[in-house]
Amino acid sequence: MTHTDTLRVPDALLHYEVRGEGPLVVLVAAPMDARAFEPLADLLAVDHTVLTTDPRGINRSRVDDPDRDATPELRADDVARLITHLDAGPATVLGSSGGAVTALALAQARPDLVSTVIPHEPPLDRLVEDADDLLRRTDEMIATYRSGDPLGAWRQFMAIADIDLPDEVVAHMFGGERSPQDLADERYQYEHMLRPTVRWMPDFDVLRSTSTRIVVGIGEDSGGELCERTSEALAERLGVEPTRFPGGHIGFVDDPTRFAARLREVL
Repeated sequence: MTHTDTLRVPDALLHYEVRGEGPLVVLVAAPMDARAFEPLADLLAVDHTVLTTDPRGINRSRVDDPDRDATPELRADDVARLITHLDAGPATVLGSSGGAVTALALAQARPDLVSTVIPHEPPLDRLVEDADDLLRRTDEMIATYRSGDPLGAWRQFMAIADIDLPDEVVAHMFGGERSPQDLADERYQYEHMLRPTVRWMPDFDVLRSTSTRIVVGIGEDSGGELCERTSEALAERLGVEPTRFPGGHIGFVDDPTRFAARLREVL
């Protein structure tokens, strides 16, 4: 059974879902919303309380000021308020992509709420040697989107991320008819979420000294992609060995059964 509700936080009304009973596991992404985690959440809810949420400004989580950036610090504060609201922590927090950056920001700000954080492929561009070039290309990509060429922006996104998808697949995913909500989420991602996420820099002194266990996750099939490089750089700076998970950047979507089994091993 899934309990669905909303929580009013500063400047936003957060949509969240709770499944199961047991130790709390929080699954967060950005810009993906709670729907992406449904199969994994159902598998974990057999013996865990599982919290999923739409990040602020995406799908069912509405913001009061649509022109305000959704920074990792703001998103981390949202998750902290959800954990506190449930009164079920400390939690294990698995963050994917931009949500992995959220999870790291949460571990920095509220280690009392997080026993283990698993940042899975965080796009921390400033940690790699070609950071200046990546950030320049990201600004160009956002400018392409704002010029009215979203498909061109997605092509640039895939090139920056070193994700090799046939152009017809990219065109099918991001071209043609799409729902008004998908278009609104895409706009919010490009204009208010992407830049502050990839430019975020962890406080390594804080993270290395925290009591929170940090497990840096990388997809087994992510070889050569940007998020493999940023994750390896993060693990090196933290002084930990990265942990491989099944699949690629969104392995929890492509094969939730194997991903859940690996996650249980890690926990």
